[in-house]
Amino acid sequence: MNVHEAITRHSQNQHRHLEIFAQLEAIREQAIETAIEKCRSGTPYDVNQINQVTRQINEHAKHGISPSRKYVSAAMVEQYVAKNRGKE
Repeated sequence: MNVHEAITRHSQNQHRHLEIFAQLEAIREQAIETAIEKCRSGTPYDVNQINQVTRQINEHAKHGISPSRKYVSAAMVEQYVAKNRGKE
């Protein structure tokens, strides 16, 4: 394989890696929004789905150039909602 092919393959692999990250990130953001909305309305919620996707993102990040993400606690959601109450 020549240098050009190697660079092209590397670039394609990075692109695929970032596409997967973007998909996982969108799922995580939606799960966070769902938890926030439930918290605002006083509906029971949990952060399990958020952290399941976070775990996938962090594992994925070990194999490429994407960033990792922090795990989310229920207290973090509640603090966010309290801080932003009335700003919507």
